[in-house]
Amino acid sequence: MAEPRHPREVFDLVGHEASEEAFEAARARGRLHHAWLLTGPEGVGKATFAFRAARRLLGAPADPAHGVLGASPDHPVSRQIIARSHPDLFVLERVGEDGKVRKVIPVDEARALSEFFAKSPASAPHRVAIIDAVDDLNINAANAILKTLEEPPPRGVLLMVSHSPGRLLATIRSRCRRLAFDPLPLEDAAAFVREREDLNAEDALRLARMANGAPGRAWTLAQADALAMDDAARALLEDLPQVNEGLALSLADRFRGGEGMAQFNLLFDRLSERVHRFATERAGQGIGGLDRWAAAWETLERLPREAEALNLDRTDALFTALAELRQAARAA
Repeated sequence: MAEPRHPREVFDLVGHEASEEAFEAARARGRLHHAWLLTGPEGVGKATFAFRAARRLLGAPADPAHGVLGASPDHPVSRQIIARSHPDLFVLERVGEDGKVRKVIPVDEARALSEFFAKSPASAPHRVAIIDAVDDLNINAANAILKTLEEPPPRGVLLMVSHSPGRLLATIRSRCRRLAFDPLPLEDAAAFVREREDLNAEDALRLARMANGAPGRAWTLAQADALAMDDAARALLEDLPQVNEGLALSLADRFRGGEGMAQFNLLFDRLSERVHRFATERAGQGIGGLDRWAAAWETLERLPREAEALNLDRTDALFTALAELRQAARAA
């Protein structure tokens, strides 16, 4: 089983040639905007694009074998970026130097961006900053970034990844050139996963559907054993209005410890998606009485946020959701 690599270590990108060509055309004409907002679903390739663009901006020559913005992994610029030692690249992300994922990007790090851009390039044609993702900035950090956007640095380029651009400050969005990254066709996303995981075609396609065509997200789901969680969600819902307590308790065992939150969120995501699909299909058939299902879906969406923010017991949260699902099934 291959381990997903950080985007700085990825040298190929499939399905986004149009976005790469638009960026390269602006760079070649010398009309490169100082800030780019890279939008699209999580896991579709936005951060990979950002590092590909950074390599070219920092002086790595084109390598057509790796696509429009391709660069050789063996070039010194590429090696410096992999080693996180390039003096003209600044990266803001939730993953700290200790490898742990933080809840937000700290405001102190966001404020360091203006200091970085205040200096001239040390060894490259540009200074480049990547924010992955700008959605992870709190209001103070976002305002710190806004200061840089309002005073564009000479020879500075800011590449900002956003999974939810509608949630950003309008003043940030208005100062950026936007590049949209659409999901891949499901078959292409499934093929991406099958190249990296030992899966049959049906399971790879299931993961691609769960990820809505975002190949990186589909691969992450495969690594997280999402197929097993999806099967468990289906089994729990098929048993309604009865609750399979044995299955629920076995799932709750997976919620313990530091990695348990990810498993908890994944189960709730699969339950939520299945309930939403079920209610949508019934509404399309003109079947009424969906208020209970709507309330259950809202609970499935809300509880993971509350469990993390309020440190709720995850087992209790699961049984609370199952009780609401049970009431919805009885009312149907």
